[in-house]
Amino acid sequence: MKRYVIILALVIVVALPFVLRTKRPSLGKADETVVIITPHNEAIRHEYTHGFAEWYHAQTGRTVVIDWRVIGGTSEFTRFLESEYISSFQHYWSKSMGKDWSIDVQAAFANHRLPKDASPIAREARQAFLDSNVGCGIDIFFGGGSFDFIRQANAGRIVDSGIMAKHPEWFNDAVIPMEFTGEPYLDKQGRWLGAVLSSYGMLYNYDSLKRLGITEPPRQWEDIADPLYESEVALCDPTKSSSIAKAFENVIQQQIYREWDRLARETGKPRQELEAQAVRAGWERGLSVLQRVGANARYFTDSSQKPPIDVLHGNSAVGMCIDFYGRYQEESASQRSGQKRLGYFSPPDGTVLSPDPIALMRGAPNREVGAAFIEYVLSMEGQKLWNFKVGAEDGPVRFALRRLPIRRDFYQHTEWTARRSDPEVMPYEGDNPLIYNQTWTSGDTFRSMAFVIRVMCLDTHPELVKAWRAIIKAGMPADALAIMGDLSAVSYDHVQGRIRQALTSKNKVDEIMIANELANNFRRQYERAGELARSKR
Repeated sequence: MKRYVIILALVIVVALPFVLRTKRPSLGKADETVVIITPHNEAIRHEYTHGFAEWYHAQTGRTVVIDWRVIGGTSEFTRFLESEYISSFQHYWSKSMGKDWSIDVQAAFANHRLPKDASPIAREARQAFLDSNVGCGIDIFFGGGSFDFIRQANAGRIVDSGIMAKHPEWFNDAVIPMEFTGEPYLDKQGRWLGAVLSSYGMLYNYDSLKRLGITEPPRQWEDIADPLYESEVALCDPTKSSSIAKAFENVIQQQIYREWDRLARETGKPRQELEAQAVRAGWERGLSVLQRVGANARYFTDSSQKPPIDVLHGNSAVGMCIDFYGRYQEESASQRSGQKRLGYFSPPDGTVLSPDPIALMRGAPNREVGAAFIEYVLSMEGQKLWNFKVGAEDGPVRFALRRLPIRRDFYQHTEWTARRSDPEVMPYEGDNPLIYNQTWTSGDTFRSMAFVIRVMCLDTHPELVKAWRAIIKAGMPADALAIMGDLSAVSYDHVQGRIRQALTSKNKVDEIMIANELANNFRRQYERAGELARSKR
């Protein structure tokens, strides 16, 4: 009898979540379905499901439901989409075109950098893909950094949705500019369009700062490289999250500008003559800041949503994060406790305003509905959801998203001030924004930067932390710090040379070999630094 009671209890425990879960609309009951792959959180998915359904019904008289596909961060999406399009194009090439599949065809069809001497079959495969309607069962790619969307556009996996042609009045400096502070806000061919703005900053826990004896919250990236934050910083793996990789890139670009200013003051030379020198010095200075921040890291997670949650619970004192994660947790904590437990701050000259894009996938099975969703997101109705308060007219119904609309004309409506969650934030009117310079760190250099940070801080984290703790206990001796901070193996010239060559090689072994080489180099370096520091105690 006792055994049956235990079994019944187990059945109840297993079944209860299914009984109590919120009912979702059946995909089969709607007139239309749109399939969207996204890294966006539940709050955004909920509000745009509700908002688009109402807007679409008002426009067409038909019902629509969104089939959300969430598989991780944008880096995971990239791998998923690559795999799906390979399988789809292989079927098209072999079955529809009746041609033999080969490794050369697979390498060529999504390669926008085919060399001049590429084989005829490689060129044919590439053109066949661009002329095709090959798909992956997904309609829309919604959210993430522009870096991933540029890669998808170059590969040919995302296509023009037709929104720029339908609404030319939206795409100008007064509404959605082509670029701002050096950042492209849309693809000239309309293959991806910025939907909302993102910046980067630090979320901190006031109770944790008090526990650590820190009286002033962090205001610059260098602040969280201070030994006071030892084991208290929450970070994300930049090779897994393009948004956090962008934040790290901001740190480096900020340091490049500072080095440029310093060199100009000290030498009196024209600035254009000093740029190359400033880029190399700023690259190393930025990596040095990130190395010490990494040494203070409690962990490096795969999910960019985890650091803000850990800061909320006091498991970490501070975390680097995208702005809306920080603002959302700040507001959520205040609403629950009635006290200001968290703070969020973006260094004014240390973060760009990046677009968070949206795009139509090649071969979208529900192309018209997908294009309508993009149109809704960029319409003023869709833009209001990003920053209106819950319950405000035209605002979200359940979650305050705390994000910044990309439409410049949104901020001209002063009558909406009372409805906005962040009325004081005017992104297009910043006094001292970081001006993004694509020539310094974009493209292959961006990928190389994330790789370098991974081998410098993640793959060698136990050794880095051990050395850093020894150095702190020894009173921060300069010679030990110099050994730990030797970044000659990952200099800007090395990144542009052998590191980039390894990462862009067709042979994956090349990347593995240089990763092992650099990681072993840093391990030996950290061990020497730690030994020297311990000898001084």
